[in-house]
Amino acid sequence: MPTLHWIGKDKVINHHQDVPFRLLDHQYGALADGTQTTEPTGSGNRIIHGDNLEALKALLPEYEGQVKCIYIDPPYNTGNEGWVYNDNVNDPKIKKWLSQVVGKEGEDLSRHDKWLCMMYPRLKLLHKLLAEDGSIWISIDDVEYANLKLMCDEIFGAGNFVTNVIWQKNYSPKNSAKHFSVDHDSILVYARNADSWRPKLMSRSEEQNSRYKNPDNDPRGPWKSGDLSARNFYSLGTYAITTPSGRVIDGPPKGRYWVINEEKLWAYHKDNRIWWGKDGKSSPSIKRFLSDVQDGVVPQTLWFYTEVGHTQDAKKEANKILHDVDTFPTPKPTKLIERVLQLATDKDSIVLDSFAGSGTTAHAVLKLNQQDGGNRRFILTEMEDYAERITAERVKRVMQGYAGQPGTGGSFDYYTLGAPIFTEAGELNEQAGLAGLRQYLYYAETKQPLPAPSADDNAAFLGLHDDTAYYFHYQPDAVTTLNHEFLATMRTRAGQYIIYADNCLLPAEFMTQHGIIFKKIPRDISRF
Repeated sequence: MPTLHWIGKDKVINHHQDVPFRLLDHQYGALADGTQTTEPTGSGNRIIHGDNLEALKALLPEYEGQVKCIYIDPPYNTGNEGWVYNDNVNDPKIKKWLSQVVGKEGEDLSRHDKWLCMMYPRLKLLHKLLAEDGSIWISIDDVEYANLKLMCDEIFGAGNFVTNVIWQKNYSPKNSAKHFSVDHDSILVYARNADSWRPKLMSRSEEQNSRYKNPDNDPRGPWKSGDLSARNFYSLGTYAITTPSGRVIDGPPKGRYWVINEEKLWAYHKDNRIWWGKDGKSSPSIKRFLSDVQDGVVPQTLWFYTEVGHTQDAKKEANKILHDVDTFPTPKPTKLIERVLQLATDKDSIVLDSFAGSGTTAHAVLKLNQQDGGNRRFILTEMEDYAERITAERVKRVMQGYAGQPGTGGSFDYYTLGAPIFTEAGELNEQAGLAGLRQYLYYAETKQPLPAPSADDNAAFLGLHDDTAYYFHYQPDAVTTLNHEFLATMRTRAGQYIIYADNCLLPAEFMTQHGIIFKKIPRDISRF
């Protein structure tokens, strides 16, 4: 398999493991009626303001392997300047990040090198968040398409590439184009497991259904005729046919064969499944009933603007909602993201967009929920300063428009990135708070979200997983000790016990005998 190499790759290939784990600080909950609450809404909808690399890392304890559909519209690396949404990898935030991660070598990177360095660790974390039955959809243009394809082959697996969707984004040519007027963008589609993943069928259109008629008033309903011959050789498919009118057909058209044998033909005729034309003289065709076809149609890879909108539609849509807020000129149309969600989600799926922009993905989730009564939940991350002014504001206004209607999940919670779990010196960061430390530790051990607190055990108990009970015996202002007094407070029975504390006074032989493993704080706390 071809591999992609660029300057700085060796510095970022495992960088996602070194990204500090930060907690998410809840700022407010936004309700559908326009009011705000200091308490979480419980809706599962989230907008996170902060570097999406750190935000994705912060989502792992709760969402690893849980996201059904990821849609991202990353910077295309066009080099254009002056946008509110900066589509330029020379953005100061990216340059600062590259200097910290890649080092002095980053000063010599080309625009493509910088873009790849920026994207690689983010895609690695997105891969971790993707569910086993999930898929990721990435919008891109020709500038970085080839590089992105090879990078995704490496991260998601070349065998998990599903397709490249072509979206017709423009409806008229741009005469100012230097070479060609570019009419399309690409959407790369990868599944976590392409062997088992299947897109949903698309709803049948009225135009498709209108092709079915019922000229003979068949009680089984509308039908359309299908050719009874094919080019594939069939040894029993060369017989002559006498039509009901008495006309003799010597055989199938030259170079073709009847697709069914003679016995089956007359069985179908007896069941009124063969159409001989209005006068009974025509070559036979088989009746395919609308009631027999599948509920939808297999999606195609060409998406025309007449079906999913174009860039001008997207601008008008965003401006209609954010008429009093400056927005950027290249949002995606909601109908485009709706199409993705229709193919890639169930009614209760989690949808993630880590390059949220104007919030089109959340808009599409709310709109589709309203249409089919679903309870899809969205998670958006946006690093730019407009995260609240544009991204969250659009979602608020869309929710208010759907207020009182079923199936919209009409609220969300707004977060910022909080304190890291570890200080630069490697100590536990007490500013993170005990709740955050417990969440981190349990996930680091089990790769599972922390269960709800239990009153059936002591305050140090985290949870039981795979017959192992986990305890975090920690106090910010005191030294904790694992001793017999602490063991006497434990209530959970398990085959093994992993206990974190500052010190341990239990004999090694006793711990081995009782399946106890002591881990010292913070030395033995693993980083993920």
